[in-house]
Amino acid sequence: MIRPQRWTARLLALPLVQRLTHWRFFKFGVVGASGTLVNLAVLRLAQEIVFRAITPPSTRLNYSLCLAILVATINNFTWNRRWTWQDRSRKPGKSVFAQFGQYALACWVGIAMQFAITKLLAGYFAYLVANLIAIVLASAFNFGVNHWWTFRHRHATALEREQP
Repeated sequence: MIRPQRWTARLLALPLVQRLTHWRFFKFGVVGASGTLVNLAVLRLAQEIVFRAITPPSTRLNYSLCLAILVATINNFTWNRRWTWQDRSRKPGKSVFAQFGQYALACWVGIAMQFAITKLLAGYFAYLVANLIAIVLASAFNFGVNHWWTFRHRHATALEREQP
């Protein structure tokens, strides 16, 4: 039988776990939390002021949700680019819009993953517990995709190193 201390030590020794427990993952979580607050604030503002004249209320909510998700995604992308992965240089010729497209795609896959895992686990756990597990798993997935794809470390080519 593996003792809890040994199990924890083995888990923390795994390369993926080491990366996820690194400072960058903490920053990623802070940005995600700020995005949640932005999402809620924009949703409230859109529902009560911006789209107030739209009826029926379900249509107004659709517009409000779209705006809230868009603004929160832009917020998260900007902060992740400028703070979480600020040490990563962009590939020359790759526009910020292409990078945002990668980020948005990773977010949507993470959202679909969270939805599917919640639905799957809700048969075994309370729905809030299932959703919490799904959020943790989807966040780890989202971090990994953004770490290794959207904001991946780019090695300078020989030609770039020669230029002053």
